[in-house]
Amino acid sequence: MNYIDMHCDTLGEALARKQKNIGRLEGTMLDEERLKKGGAFAQFFAMFLPQRDVPAWFGFETMPDLSLLMEKMYGVYQNTLLSYGDSLAWAGSGKDLQKNREAGKISAFLTIENGEVAQGKLENIRNFYEMGVRLITLTWNDENCIGFPHANNREEMRRGLKEFGKEAVACMEDLGMLVDVSHLSDGGFYDVADILTKPFVASHSNCRALAPATRNLTDDMIKLLAERGGVAGINFAPAFLNSSPEDSRSRIERMCDHVEHFLWIGGEECVGIGTDFDGISGQLEISDCTQMERFFDALHKRGIPERVIEKIAWRNVERVIWDVM
Repeated sequence: MNYIDMHCDTLGEALARKQKNIGRLEGTMLDEERLKKGGAFAQFFAMFLPQRDVPAWFGFETMPDLSLLMEKMYGVYQNTLLSYGDSLAWAGSGKDLQKNREAGKISAFLTIENGEVAQGKLENIRNFYEMGVRLITLTWNDENCIGFPHANNREEMRRGLKEFGKEAVACMEDLGMLVDVSHLSDGGFYDVADILTKPFVASHSNCRALAPATRNLTDDMIKLLAERGGVAGINFAPAFLNSSPEDSRSRIERMCDHVEHFLWIGGEECVGIGTDFDGISGQLEISDCTQMERFFDALHKRGIPERVIEKIAWRNVERVIWDVM
């Protein structure tokens, strides 16, 4: 079955391996060849920009500033499209997605993970749009110019968007960019819901009722996301699948548990896929994108109808792309 994946960290992996593109990447979870083999309709490629001194994550001796790090990842993305234009193509709308699919090409949506790189300026949000960015994950795991991230402390979790964050979210909607609440605080989630009139997404987040990680969504959030036409992408990371943070196994059956919970709480149009490939580790039953069919087969065995599995695999995210971009 074909699929759309709303989140991977492969651009950063390529950078760390000193590769100019993602054409052939040994030891990663996806590359151009495996995306074709796995049946991807579209892959969202994140430019992951942490506000921490972690140069080794990207193969550097010293940590570059966020703008330079983004520039380097953008270079990997552009080089990939130049080198593999027969199979991968930029997409920034539903029309692009449709055109690429008809041409037999995988749509490569470009995203930013961590809005801190906007530096408190709406001009930068507009510049990102002109670069081809079509989704911004508002925060990573640290406070930034947009707002506050998820946290174990309840008081911190209630803190939401800053004034610039509210302006940025409205600007993104006007431009036609997806607002992504994965990594955001609970307060920020509700701020986003209050501001936007179009759907928004949690690109790589699961159900907090099944796995208590603060990165996951509560049942109330799932209901609201669904009411607003949004989609949450099932994250394959053990920490967001399992009830115990000590459990390092990423099991297909546990992914299916989260899918069924989304279906029960939010309905069949609120769940998609956000694997977090190349940003996760552990004992992974699905260790790369060529194994996605195992996930769909398991959903079949749960008795989920084919038409609903298609929605989970790609139709729900496709609808949001058409609605927003």
